[in-house]
Amino acid sequence: MSVRSFGSGPGHDGTTSTETALTGDDESPEEIKVRLREEKRIRLKVDFRLCTIAGILCSLNLLDSGIISSAAVTSMLHDLGLDHGNRYSVSILIFTVASVCFQLPATLAVRIMGPRFFFAFVTFCFGLITMCTAFIHTWRQMIIMRVLLGISMSGIYPGLALLISSWYRREELQLRFAFLQVGEVIVLATGGIVNYGLNHLSGHGGLKGWQWMYVVQGLIACIIGIVTYWWIVDFPERSDQSFFFLSQDEARVATSRIQRDRGDVVPAPFSWTEILRHFLDPKIYGFAASFFLLNLVSTSLSYFLPIILQNGMGFSSNKAILLAAPPYYYAAIPVILSSRIGDKYRLRGPVITFNSLCLIAGFGMLGFADQVTVRYVGTYLATGAYVSNWAALNSYQASNITGQWKRAVTAAAVTACNGLGGVAGSFIVRQQEAPRYLTAVWVSIGSHIFIIAIVAAFSVFFYIANSRQKQGRKIIEETEGFRYTY
Repeated sequence: MSVRSFGSGPGHDGTTSTETALTGDDESPEEIKVRLREEKRIRLKVDFRLCTIAGILCSLNLLDSGIISSAAVTSMLHDLGLDHGNRYSVSILIFTVASVCFQLPATLAVRIMGPRFFFAFVTFCFGLITMCTAFIHTWRQMIIMRVLLGISMSGIYPGLALLISSWYRREELQLRFAFLQVGEVIVLATGGIVNYGLNHLSGHGGLKGWQWMYVVQGLIACIIGIVTYWWIVDFPERSDQSFFFLSQDEARVATSRIQRDRGDVVPAPFSWTEILRHFLDPKIYGFAASFFLLNLVSTSLSYFLPIILQNGMGFSSNKAILLAAPPYYYAAIPVILSSRIGDKYRLRGPVITFNSLCLIAGFGMLGFADQVTVRYVGTYLATGAYVSNWAALNSYQASNITGQWKRAVTAAAVTACNGLGGVAGSFIVRQQEAPRYLTAVWVSIGSHIFIIAIVAAFSVFFYIANSRQKQGRKIIEETEGFRYTY
């Protein structure tokens, strides 16, 4: 086990200013000003190349949930026999199970194979499988397609989280994860409107409306996969392998700013011992539990919101598809605002707690109000809060670990538990409980009370550890000068 070192220790506290953390030991004020200006230019270049395509790729999982949830209020459930028992919930569950099982090896593959080939390949496969889903005839065939879709999607979330956290300093992470979420929710919301239009093509070309949803959006995903190979960038230390991206001088600047922040630009040699030892860190399980609790809510809303609007609030099939879109457009506002605040003031725990309280209020309105308008407004609060917390929790975990392989392990672990939360979330919206869906309401409220408790426990632990580090009694994350951000 080695101890990494970076920069001048006191300047790298998670609670200190960005300017202090960026100051070099041997630079004049004018040189520092020039360097910061150059770093900002390169960071914007990375934003344009990485965050744009990453937001689109991250949306594929929600694209899938958007298609199947919109199709669920058409004839698809009857056509495939998914309207018997809990077959629809099982079709959602099996996607998540398949994804969870492959997340760790898929995330390691991003590091070993490189982001360009990996993301291009799995995205094209996702699109192809989605297109093929349009031509199935039974619920058993749907289960098989859902398994294949889950495998193809398994490395997208954790792989992108790993890549994003490798390119940015800790005080820049939450806003970048917010960009991913904005891309996701805009695609999901727009997909709902597109699905509304595609549903009106029912009967054209011998295809029903739900089949058109799968064909068109699967084709789009295939095209995105091809574009991804040339658009997405590699890890900082291999940025020269990216297509028309950074010069060698720019690459050195990009890697040096990350090295000063946490000293982990270059990964240690791969070995299973190096991978498995990170599972001994209890922080990983706290982060993973938080994502499990969060995705209880995101799954229940993303997969079942049109059904809640139709069966719980009395809207027609087409109106339910349309009205499921605006809450996701709204979510772009709180996720950007909360992320700007979180990064500017280096606040993670308070932002997560505030978002959790907003979600609790939203589900209270959804479950206990009598007016349909109030209940619908509750879906805005709940959606905005869980989307914001996805960005906040990702930056929370990424800001408090170091080492490339530990980042890969943590990204896979939290995404796997995020998926397991999806397994549970697929069963908490019970059709027989319409129009109130009280099980979903109480589970969602309870899960976010637990998230607040986990954040409170982490805050106490991080405060004590930072205090000991300041006194020279502790080295955090095997990195001299590193302090937790909370």
